[in-house]
Amino acid sequence: MNPIPTVPRVVLVTGAAGYIGSHVARVLRQRGETVVTVDDLSTGSALRLDEPLDLRLDLASPEALGELEAVLSGCGVTDVIHLAAMKQVGESVARPTHYMGRNVGGLVHLLTAMERCRVEQMVFSSSAAVYGQTTVPLVAEDHALAPVNPYGQSKLIGEWMTENAARSWGLRAANLRYFNVAGAGWPELADDGVANLIPIVLRAADRGEPVRVFGTDLPTPDGSCVRDFVHVLDLAHAHVAALDHVRTTAGARAFNIGTGTGTSVRSVIEVAEAVTGRSITVIEDAPRAGDPATVVADPTHAYRILGWTAQCSAFDAVDSAWRARTGVRGAVPV
Repeated sequence: MNPIPTVPRVVLVTGAAGYIGSHVARVLRQRGETVVTVDDLSTGSALRLDEPLDLRLDLASPEALGELEAVLSGCGVTDVIHLAAMKQVGESVARPTHYMGRNVGGLVHLLTAMERCRVEQMVFSSSAAVYGQTTVPLVAEDHALAPVNPYGQSKLIGEWMTENAARSWGLRAANLRYFNVAGAGWPELADDGVANLIPIVLRAADRGEPVRVFGTDLPTPDGSCVRDFVHVLDLAHAHVAALDHVRTTAGARAFNIGTGTGTSVRSVIEVAEAVTGRSITVIEDAPRAGDPATVVADPTHAYRILGWTAQCSAFDAVDSAWRARTGVRGAVPV
Protein backbone atom coordinates (compact mmCIF):
# COMPACT_ATOMS: atom_id res chain seq x y z
CA MET A 1 0.00 0.00 0.00
CA ASN A 2 2.93 2.37 0.66
CA PRO A 3 6.24 2.75 -1.18
CA ILE A 4 9.47 1.75 0.50
CA PRO A 5 11.11 4.93 1.84
CA THR A 6 14.11 6.14 -0.16
CA VAL A 7 15.85 7.61 2.91
CA PRO A 8 16.99 5.06 5.52
CA ARG A 9 14.87 5.37 8.64
CA VAL A 10 14.94 3.65 12.01
CA VAL A 11 11.56 3.43 13.76
CA LEU A 12 11.26 2.76 17.49
CA VAL A 13 7.98 0.98 18.29
CA THR A 14 6.93 0.91 21.94
CA GLY A 15 4.44 -1.75 22.97
CA ALA A 16 5.73 -3.74 20.01
CA ALA A 17 4.95 -7.15 21.51
CA GLY A 18 1.25 -6.40 21.94
CA TYR A 19 -1.69 -7.15 19.68
CA ILE A 20 -1.56 -3.89 17.73
CA GLY A 21 2.17 -3.29 18.12
CA SER A 22 3.16 -6.61 16.60
CA HIS A 23 1.04 -5.88 13.52
CA VAL A 24 2.59 -2.42 13.19
CA ALA A 25 6.13 -3.77 13.55
CA ARG A 26 5.56 -6.47 10.93
CA VAL A 27 3.99 -4.09 8.40
CA LEU A 28 6.88 -1.65 8.87
CA ARG A 29 9.46 -4.37 8.30
CA GLN A 30 7.65 -5.65 5.24
CA ARG A 31 7.82 -2.13 3.91
CA GLY A 32 11.59 -2.03 4.35
CA GLU A 33 11.86 0.03 7.54
CA THR A 34 14.40 -0.78 10.25
CA VAL A 35 12.44 -1.38 13.45
CA VAL A 36 13.63 -1.20 17.07
CA THR A 37 11.17 -2.85 19.46
CA VAL A 38 10.47 -1.94 23.08
CA ASP A 39 8.00 -3.60 25.45
CA ASP A 40 7.79 -4.41 29.14
CA LEU A 41 6.00 -7.71 28.34
CA SER A 42 3.42 -7.08 31.05
CA THR A 43 0.66 -7.95 28.58
CA GLY A 44 2.53 -8.57 25.31
CA SER A 45 4.56 -11.58 24.23
CA ALA A 46 7.98 -11.59 22.58
CA LEU A 47 6.77 -14.59 20.56
CA ARG A 48 4.67 -12.18 18.49
CA LEU A 49 7.78 -10.53 17.08
CA ASP A 50 9.56 -11.61 13.90
CA GLU A 51 12.91 -10.73 15.49
CA PRO A 52 14.08 -10.76 19.14
CA LEU A 53 12.78 -7.94 21.35
CA ASP A 54 15.40 -5.18 21.37
CA LEU A 55 14.65 -3.69 24.79
CA ARG A 56 12.47 -4.87 27.66
CA LEU A 57 11.54 -1.72 29.54
CA ASP A 58 8.74 -0.19 31.59
CA LEU A 59 8.64 3.34 30.18
CA ALA A 60 7.39 4.74 33.49
CA SER A 61 10.20 3.22 35.57
CA PRO A 62 12.91 5.45 37.11
CA GLU A 63 15.59 4.05 34.80
CA ALA A 64 13.53 4.46 31.64
CA LEU A 65 14.77 7.91 30.64
CA GLY A 66 18.41 6.85 30.52
CA GLU A 67 17.58 3.59 28.75
CA LEU A 68 15.51 5.43 26.14
CA GLU A 69 18.22 7.99 25.48
CA ALA A 70 20.72 5.17 25.01
CA VAL A 71 18.57 3.25 22.52
CA LEU A 72 17.52 6.36 20.58
CA SER A 73 21.09 7.52 20.10
CA GLY A 74 22.71 4.10 19.92
CA CYS A 75 20.37 2.76 17.25
CA GLY A 76 20.13 5.97 15.25
CA VAL A 77 16.36 6.18 15.74
CA THR A 78 14.66 8.72 13.46
CA ASP A 79 10.97 8.12 14.27
CA VAL A 80 8.85 6.77 17.13
CA ILE A 81 5.51 4.97 17.11
CA HIS A 82 4.26 5.00 20.69
CA LEU A 83 1.71 2.29 21.50
CA ALA A 84 2.77 1.22 25.00
CA ALA A 85 -0.01 1.95 27.50
CA MET A 86 -2.49 0.39 29.89
CA LYS A 87 -5.94 0.37 28.29
CA GLN A 88 -8.60 -1.32 30.42
CA VAL A 89 -11.31 1.24 31.18
CA GLY A 90 -12.67 -0.50 34.27
CA GLU A 91 -9.21 -0.90 35.77
CA SER A 92 -8.47 2.76 35.07
CA VAL A 93 -11.54 3.74 37.12
CA ALA A 94 -10.42 1.51 39.98
CA ARG A 95 -6.75 2.60 39.84
CA PRO A 96 -6.70 6.10 38.33
CA THR A 97 -3.40 7.24 39.83
CA HIS A 98 -1.68 4.07 38.67
CA TYR A 99 -3.00 4.59 35.15
CA MET A 100 -1.84 8.17 34.99
CA GLY A 101 1.55 7.19 36.33
CA ARG A 102 2.02 4.54 33.66
CA ASN A 103 0.42 6.17 30.62
CA VAL A 104 1.36 9.78 31.23
CA GLY A 105 4.61 9.10 33.08
CA GLY A 106 5.86 6.81 30.33
CA LEU A 107 5.15 9.45 27.70
CA VAL A 108 6.97 12.09 29.78
CA HIS A 109 10.11 9.93 29.71
CA LEU A 110 9.75 9.16 26.01
CA LEU A 111 9.24 12.76 24.90
CA THR A 112 12.08 13.94 27.13
CA ALA A 113 14.45 11.40 25.58
CA MET A 114 13.27 12.31 22.08
CA GLU A 115 13.87 16.02 22.70
CA ARG A 116 17.35 15.40 24.08
CA CYS A 117 18.26 13.10 21.18
CA ARG A 118 16.57 15.29 18.53
CA VAL A 119 14.17 12.60 17.36
CA GLU A 120 11.37 14.76 16.02
CA GLN A 121 8.75 12.43 14.50
CA MET A 122 6.10 10.56 16.50
CA VAL A 123 2.89 8.65 15.83
CA PHE A 124 0.96 8.49 19.11
CA SER A 125 -1.62 5.84 19.92
CA SER A 126 -4.63 7.79 21.17
CA SER A 127 -8.24 6.62 21.38
CA ALA A 128 -11.83 7.49 20.58
CA ALA A 129 -12.21 7.46 24.37
CA VAL A 130 -11.06 11.11 24.30
CA TYR A 131 -14.54 12.05 23.03
CA GLY A 132 -16.49 10.59 25.96
CA GLN A 133 -20.23 10.66 25.43
CA THR A 134 -21.14 11.23 21.77
CA THR A 135 -24.51 12.23 20.36
CA VAL A 136 -23.79 12.68 16.65
CA PRO A 137 -24.06 9.94 13.98
CA LEU A 138 -20.43 10.38 12.90
CA VAL A 139 -17.76 11.70 15.24
CA ALA A 140 -15.28 14.10 13.63
CA GLU A 141 -12.02 15.34 15.12
CA ASP A 142 -13.58 18.68 16.11
CA HIS A 143 -16.12 16.96 18.38
CA ALA A 144 -15.95 18.07 22.01
CA LEU A 145 -13.25 16.26 23.98
CA ALA A 146 -14.70 15.14 27.31
CA PRO A 147 -13.38 11.69 28.32
CA VAL A 148 -15.43 9.99 31.02
CA ASN A 149 -12.77 7.71 32.53
CA PRO A 150 -9.10 7.92 33.52
CA TYR A 151 -8.01 5.86 30.52
CA GLY A 152 -9.53 8.35 28.08
CA GLN A 153 -8.20 11.22 30.18
CA SER A 154 -4.67 9.81 29.98
CA LYS A 155 -4.93 9.66 26.18
CA LEU A 156 -6.15 13.23 25.95
CA ILE A 157 -3.29 14.36 28.19
CA GLY A 158 -0.96 12.51 25.81
CA GLU A 159 -2.35 14.48 22.88
CA TRP A 160 -1.85 17.73 24.79
CA MET A 161 1.74 16.69 25.47
CA THR A 162 2.53 16.07 21.80
CA GLU A 163 0.91 19.39 20.88
CA ASN A 164 2.99 21.22 23.49
CA ALA A 165 6.15 19.49 22.29
CA ALA A 166 5.33 20.53 18.72
CA ARG A 167 5.10 24.17 19.80
CA SER A 168 8.08 24.00 22.14
CA TRP A 169 10.78 22.09 20.30
CA GLY A 170 9.43 21.13 16.90
CA LEU A 171 8.00 17.65 17.39
CA ARG A 172 6.02 16.45 14.37
CA ALA A 173 3.20 14.25 15.60
CA ALA A 174 0.08 12.40 14.50
CA ASN A 175 -2.35 11.46 17.27
CA LEU A 176 -4.34 8.48 16.01
CA ARG A 177 -7.71 8.13 17.69
CA TYR A 178 -8.52 4.43 17.32
CA PHE A 179 -12.09 3.26 17.33
CA ASN A 180 -12.81 -0.47 18.02
CA VAL A 181 -9.83 -2.50 16.81
CA ALA A 182 -10.48 -6.12 15.85
CA GLY A 183 -9.44 -8.98 13.59
CA ALA A 184 -6.08 -10.55 12.80
CA GLY A 185 -3.65 -9.88 9.98
CA TRP A 186 -1.88 -13.16 10.73
CA PRO A 187 -3.15 -16.00 12.96
CA GLU A 188 -0.16 -15.83 15.31
CA LEU A 189 -0.79 -12.13 15.97
CA ALA A 190 -4.45 -12.48 16.93
CA ASP A 191 -6.01 -10.65 19.86
CA ASP A 192 -5.70 -13.10 22.74
CA GLY A 193 -7.38 -10.79 25.26
CA VAL A 194 -10.90 -11.25 26.61
CA ALA A 195 -11.93 -7.61 27.10
CA ASN A 196 -13.06 -6.74 23.56
CA LEU A 197 -16.41 -7.68 22.01
CA ILE A 198 -15.34 -9.79 19.04
CA PRO A 199 -12.95 -12.06 21.03
CA ILE A 200 -15.65 -12.40 23.69
CA VAL A 201 -18.27 -13.44 21.12
CA LEU A 202 -15.92 -15.87 19.35
CA ARG A 203 -14.85 -17.46 22.60
CA ALA A 204 -18.51 -17.94 23.47
CA ALA A 205 -19.15 -19.57 20.09
CA ASP A 206 -16.14 -21.82 20.56
CA ARG A 207 -17.19 -22.91 24.05
CA GLY A 208 -20.95 -22.96 23.55
CA GLU A 209 -21.42 -20.23 26.15
CA PRO A 210 -23.93 -17.35 26.12
CA VAL A 211 -23.05 -13.74 25.37
CA ARG A 212 -24.30 -10.91 27.54
CA VAL A 213 -25.65 -7.92 25.60
CA PHE A 214 -25.66 -4.69 27.61
CA GLY A 215 -28.50 -2.54 26.34
CA THR A 216 -31.35 -3.89 24.23
CA ASP A 217 -33.71 -0.92 23.86
CA LEU A 218 -31.29 1.85 22.96
CA PRO A 219 -32.09 4.37 20.17
CA THR A 220 -30.36 2.25 17.52
CA PRO A 221 -31.79 0.10 14.68
CA ASP A 222 -31.86 -3.09 16.79
CA GLY A 223 -31.66 -1.64 20.30
CA SER A 224 -28.06 -2.66 20.98
CA CYS A 225 -24.94 -0.49 21.04
CA VAL A 226 -23.43 0.49 17.70
CA ARG A 227 -19.66 0.70 17.27
CA ASP A 228 -17.11 1.25 14.51
CA PHE A 229 -14.89 -1.85 14.11
CA VAL A 230 -11.61 -1.19 12.32
CA HIS A 231 -9.47 -4.14 11.23
CA VAL A 232 -6.09 -4.25 12.96
CA LEU A 233 -4.27 -4.56 9.64
CA ASP A 234 -5.99 -1.43 8.35
CA LEU A 235 -4.88 0.22 11.58
CA ALA A 236 -1.28 -0.88 11.03
CA HIS A 237 -1.33 0.68 7.56
CA ALA A 238 -2.75 3.86 9.09
CA HIS A 239 0.40 4.10 11.22
CA VAL A 240 2.55 3.86 8.11
CA ALA A 241 0.54 6.62 6.40
CA ALA A 242 0.78 8.77 9.53
CA LEU A 243 4.54 8.19 9.71
CA ASP A 244 4.94 9.46 6.15
CA HIS A 245 2.84 12.49 7.06
CA VAL A 246 4.86 13.53 10.12
CA ARG A 247 8.12 13.15 8.23
CA THR A 248 7.13 16.07 6.01
CA THR A 249 4.60 18.11 8.01
CA ALA A 250 5.13 20.31 11.07
CA GLY A 251 2.87 20.39 14.11
CA ALA A 252 0.66 17.83 15.85
CA ARG A 253 -2.67 16.76 14.39
CA ALA A 254 -5.34 14.26 15.40
CA PHE A 255 -6.87 11.68 13.09
CA ASN A 256 -9.82 9.34 13.57
CA ILE A 257 -8.97 5.78 12.57
CA GLY A 258 -12.22 3.99 11.85
CA THR A 259 -14.35 2.78 8.97
CA GLY A 260 -17.19 5.31 9.13
CA THR A 261 -19.66 2.42 9.33
CA GLY A 262 -21.41 1.35 12.50
CA THR A 263 -22.12 -2.26 13.44
CA SER A 264 -24.40 -3.16 16.33
CA VAL A 265 -23.57 -5.69 19.01
CA ARG A 266 -26.40 -7.91 17.80
CA SER A 267 -25.07 -7.69 14.25
CA VAL A 268 -21.61 -8.76 15.42
CA ILE A 269 -23.20 -11.80 17.05
CA GLU A 270 -25.10 -12.61 13.85
CA VAL A 271 -21.90 -12.31 11.80
CA ALA A 272 -20.12 -14.56 14.29
CA GLU A 273 -22.86 -17.16 13.92
CA ALA A 274 -22.49 -17.03 10.13
CA VAL A 275 -18.70 -17.26 10.27
CA THR A 276 -18.53 -20.05 12.86
CA GLY A 277 -21.63 -21.95 11.84
CA ARG A 278 -22.67 -22.05 15.49
CA SER A 279 -25.66 -20.65 17.35
CA ILE A 280 -24.90 -18.14 20.11
CA THR A 281 -27.29 -17.62 23.01
CA VAL A 282 -27.84 -14.00 24.06
CA ILE A 283 -28.49 -12.85 27.62
CA GLU A 284 -30.07 -9.40 27.64
CA ASP A 285 -28.87 -6.99 30.31
CA ALA A 286 -29.24 -3.33 31.22
CA PRO A 287 -26.94 -0.78 29.55
CA ARG A 288 -23.68 -0.08 31.33
CA ALA A 289 -23.38 3.32 32.96
CA GLY A 290 -21.73 5.87 30.68
CA ASP A 291 -21.87 3.62 27.62
CA PRO A 292 -22.96 5.70 24.57
CA ALA A 293 -25.55 4.14 22.27
CA THR A 294 -23.56 4.91 19.11
CA VAL A 295 -19.89 5.72 18.51
CA VAL A 296 -18.86 5.76 14.84
CA ALA A 297 -15.91 7.61 13.30
CA ASP A 298 -15.97 10.20 10.59
CA PRO A 299 -12.70 9.16 8.89
CA THR A 300 -12.75 11.90 6.23
CA HIS A 301 -9.80 13.78 7.73
CA ALA A 302 -7.53 10.71 7.61
CA TYR A 303 -8.47 10.12 3.98
CA ARG A 304 -7.89 13.72 2.89
CA ILE A 305 -4.64 14.30 4.79
CA LEU A 306 -3.07 10.85 5.11
CA GLY A 307 -4.53 9.21 2.02
CA TRP A 308 -5.69 6.36 4.27
CA THR A 309 -9.01 4.60 4.23
CA ALA A 310 -10.13 1.32 5.75
CA GLN A 311 -10.25 -1.63 3.35
CA CYS A 312 -11.94 -4.18 5.60
CA SER A 313 -15.44 -4.60 6.99
CA ALA A 314 -16.69 -5.82 10.34
CA PHE A 315 -17.29 -9.19 8.65
CA ASP A 316 -13.59 -9.31 7.66
CA ALA A 317 -12.62 -8.57 11.25
CA VAL A 318 -14.79 -11.33 12.68
CA ASP A 319 -13.82 -13.81 9.96
CA SER A 320 -10.07 -13.23 10.33
CA ALA A 321 -10.30 -13.41 14.13
CA TRP A 322 -12.14 -16.75 13.91
CA ARG A 323 -9.64 -18.12 11.38
CA ALA A 324 -6.85 -17.13 13.73
CA ARG A 325 -8.59 -18.71 16.71
CA THR A 326 -9.17 -22.00 14.88
CA GLY A 327 -5.81 -22.08 13.06
CA VAL A 328 -7.30 -21.73 9.58
CA ARG A 329 -5.01 -20.02 7.07
CA GLY A 330 -6.06 -17.14 4.90
CA ALA A 331 -6.60 -14.56 7.64
CA VAL A 332 -4.97 -11.69 5.76
CA PRO A 333 -7.69 -9.61 4.06
CA VAL A 334 -5.58 -6.74 2.67
